[in-house]
Amino acid sequence: MSDEKSSAERRNFTRIFFDAETVVTQGEHIWPVELIDISLRGVLVKNPGDMALDKSQPAEVSIHLTGALVISMQVRVKHVEGDLFGMLCEHIDLDSMIHLRRLVELNTGDNSLLERELSALG
Repeated sequence: MSDEKSSAERRNFTRIFFDAETVVTQGEHIWPVELIDISLRGVLVKNPGDMALDKSQPAEVSIHLTGALVISMQVRVKHVEGDLFGMLCEHIDLDSMIHLRRLVELNTGDNSLLERELSALG
């Protein structure tokens, strides 16, 4: 049942395939990773091979957009499939949420879809 729920939850949020410099930080460890996709709910990243996250502890994902714009979110590892880490957003600051919302808006082109996804977060 939880696998069905996880699949349904993933489908409720539009995933944007996006390429940007991305790092995962946990404690004093910093790993550059490949960003596979991003949504209002979290991110999917590819492990560079040496990332040894403590899955029981929160981590920070920083996605560097153009210039000094950064989307930063506190995440927890939700699932691991091979070298792919699905990370659930637990906290995002206001500026990062504004950047993320704009990114989703630009990539979906559908304001009603964006509004439904935002209301599903609450």
